[in-house]
Amino acid sequence: MLESLFVPTGIVALAEIGDKTQLLALLLAARFRRPWPIIWGIVVATLANHFAAGAVGNWVAGFFSATTLSWVLAACFAAVAVWTLIPDKLDDDEASALNKYGPFLTTLIAFFLAEMGDKTQIATVMLAAQYPHFLLVVIGTTLGMLIANVPVVLAGNFAADRLPLTLIRRLAALAFAVLAVYAACQALGLTGTL
Repeated sequence: MLESLFVPTGIVALAEIGDKTQLLALLLAARFRRPWPIIWGIVVATLANHFAAGAVGNWVAGFFSATTLSWVLAACFAAVAVWTLIPDKLDDDEASALNKYGPFLTTLIAFFLAEMGDKTQIATVMLAAQYPHFLLVVIGTTLGMLIANVPVVLAGNFAADRLPLTLIRRLAALAFAVLAVYAACQALGLTGTL
């Protein structure tokens, strides 16, 4: 049961480092210099986005046999592993909309939109399809987002100053590759069921 919480937390925390939402968190922190409304905006936006993504993953899982789902997940995790190696950039449209609202509402809107179709949202769909405890997956992916983004809000570019982003991206890609292999092993019947 706790695997449904801890694996999504670790995967998303690693995948999120160097992501455009981390750049967005840094920009918001520099612009507003009010960390708590920004952190609460990240929490609310991530919960809403990942709850919807997790619901989709949980729903989609019912359409496939366990073997087919494992193969689909293996392919998806492998694709996200490759995608994680590609650096994100903050879109100019996202950056220009920051002055219209206060820090909480700006963060809520910007983070919710930035996560649409992002690798962590896709990972949430896949993880909710793979693990049986939907709410724990959503809580885990949200915690992963917070683990990666709150230090940026509170301490500027702390993570990027301490570790090379290339190393962090490679570790995140490795984590997704391990999940792809695990899902493929499940499809082949080489592991127990979840």
